[in-house]
Amino acid sequence: MKAPAAISSPSDLDQLCINTIRTLSMDAVQKANSGHPGTAMALAPLAYVMWTRHMRYNPANPQWPDRDRFVLSAGHACILQYVMLYLTGYDVSLDDLKSFRQWGSKTPGHPEYGHTPGIEATTGPLGQGFGNAVGMALAERMLAARFNKSPGAAVPVNHFTYLICSDGDVMEGVASEAASLAGHLQLGRIIAVYDDNRITLDGPSALSFNEDVCERFNAYGWHTLAVEDANDLDAIDAALTAAKGDPRPSLIRLRSHIGYGAPHKQDTNAAHGEPLGADEIKLAKKFYGWPEDAQFLVPDEALAQFRTAVERGAKYETEWRKEFDAFSGAAPDLARTFTAQIAGERPAGWGDGLPAFKPEDGPIATRDASNKALNAIAAKMPALVGGAADLATSNKTDIKDGGSIEAGSLGDRILHFGVREHAMGAALNGIMLHHGFRAFGATFLIFSDYMRPSIRLAALSRINPIYVWTHDSIGLGEDGPTHQSIEQLASLRAIPNMTVFRPADANEAAICWRLAIEHKDGPVGIVCTRQKLPVYSAESVRGAERGGYVLSREASDDPAVILIGTGSEVQWCIGAQKLLKEKGVHARVVSLPCWSLFDAQDQAYRDSVLPPSVTARVSIEAAATFGWERYVGLTGTIIGMRRFGASAPADILFKEFGFTAEHVAEAAVTAIEKSKPYTEIYSPIQRKNKE
Repeated sequence: MKAPAAISSPSDLDQLCINTIRTLSMDAVQKANSGHPGTAMALAPLAYVMWTRHMRYNPANPQWPDRDRFVLSAGHACILQYVMLYLTGYDVSLDDLKSFRQWGSKTPGHPEYGHTPGIEATTGPLGQGFGNAVGMALAERMLAARFNKSPGAAVPVNHFTYLICSDGDVMEGVASEAASLAGHLQLGRIIAVYDDNRITLDGPSALSFNEDVCERFNAYGWHTLAVEDANDLDAIDAALTAAKGDPRPSLIRLRSHIGYGAPHKQDTNAAHGEPLGADEIKLAKKFYGWPEDAQFLVPDEALAQFRTAVERGAKYETEWRKEFDAFSGAAPDLARTFTAQIAGERPAGWGDGLPAFKPEDGPIATRDASNKALNAIAAKMPALVGGAADLATSNKTDIKDGGSIEAGSLGDRILHFGVREHAMGAALNGIMLHHGFRAFGATFLIFSDYMRPSIRLAALSRINPIYVWTHDSIGLGEDGPTHQSIEQLASLRAIPNMTVFRPADANEAAICWRLAIEHKDGPVGIVCTRQKLPVYSAESVRGAERGGYVLSREASDDPAVILIGTGSEVQWCIGAQKLLKEKGVHARVVSLPCWSLFDAQDQAYRDSVLPPSVTARVSIEAAATFGWERYVGLTGTIIGMRRFGASAPADILFKEFGFTAEHVAEAAVTAIEKSKPYTEIYSPIQRKNKE
């Protein structure tokens, strides 16, 4: 088999390495018969310069704390990243490239955090990676502000976040929101390379997009540069060097040619979302001076050049650890705190000060109880940071004496995301992916819709930001149906790995906060009321720790009906229980603040709360009824919202939509009748009595 041209100069070696990236990318996509080869072919020079001359990483330890982060926001071009991981010595093999997009491989169709060594973020939905990178850069600067303090010792936090984005990324609103936030905070140490290839999936980007991206980012307060030829290694090198030296966030517009070297598909959308085809690949390889029939060819000289990253990375980490040892000697307490925060450890006694409320303290809105719990934890857990999308005064999420995070004061604790829910969700993911903080974000429950892509990716990545969502139902009142969350609970509960808490009172709210902090596998949402609710005794609500429990037991050991509620509607279950007792009907009240946690309990416990023998059941929640069938069964009754709300005071709305103790009691009687055997319900005596 004919080998590539002989190497006679450093530039020849550079070109050999770049063409190795290109040909491996083409071959992997072709073998999978699926993927996006064109961007990898175009950006191979950028990847080569970035990964061999600028980025600090250690392939043998992808989690080294002070490594540079790399985020491929243009996740469709993931074969480029997988090729670089393989070539530079990560635990990704040539066989993994040959298994691109196949079942069980390390090389799925878009990058997945926790699945492939070296992948820092789950990307693919365009713009999300951009927001993640902003969150990572924010975390880096916040850690630096806290820990780069020891006089006479090297600093423990000193890395960059690199980002590759596409036309689609800069079109998506989340990237604009995130870029605006990064510019406002003057987040240096984030370097975004915008692949200006002027092609989208449907054709030329000019069909829908003609703005000057650099001018837009200038307006955001970014440092912008332009490289007009993606094959100019020196220009790329110089731009990256300039970006690293500027205190502002940097955007490099890189003019590239998608599908570079493919004679019939270069600069066309045909190079974007499908394999090139065997014939076109041969022509491209001929253009590169590559053996046309060679597949997955990795020249020894190229691999040796890339694998210098292994020795270089080990040196980077060894030097940092020596510096960190010096830092530890100069500031041992600070060093221990840094290590614990990076590892996600919680301080001893972090939950000791959680509030306990008494019935006589009520009524209390769960958003207010949430605030007390949040601040009790924050007082003992410095790694807890967060804020709201311009709604902290309504969400009750400010940390007392936490200080506002602003440009020049990034060591504080309160994040002001502005009216940017989409960027807030993506940046929270980036903060959590970076490690070092436990981050929360807040808004109205209705606006969780703006966060949905980020929530889903947090769940997919199994990272655990905390969301505080208030104004959780028609109880919002006069603002009307545009702000009254109806379908949000059902849709959030449907997301795998997503944990949703809706506490029924102040004590449940405190328990939910403790569970949220302890939770590790996926994001957590705490859904709170604006309106004030009765307070139940701390002893009576302890079962909330298991997601669902008997809040008020029936007067006998054999309940005739079970009343199930969440959040603000539990109070009407308690009221209905009293009304039914007056009629001699024994009802059990079950509070179900977290469906997924309750469902994870063993069968015996679940049966003790919801005995299978008791089929007369009523659920009540001021939200869509979808999903409640699993708890009430076919013969139960679901009280909920089957339409959008209305504008009126909350007490009027609850009454008009049937959220009252009287309605629950009536529904309970009906449920009891429905649950009786057919022969009992339709006996001749009953028919005669009814007549």
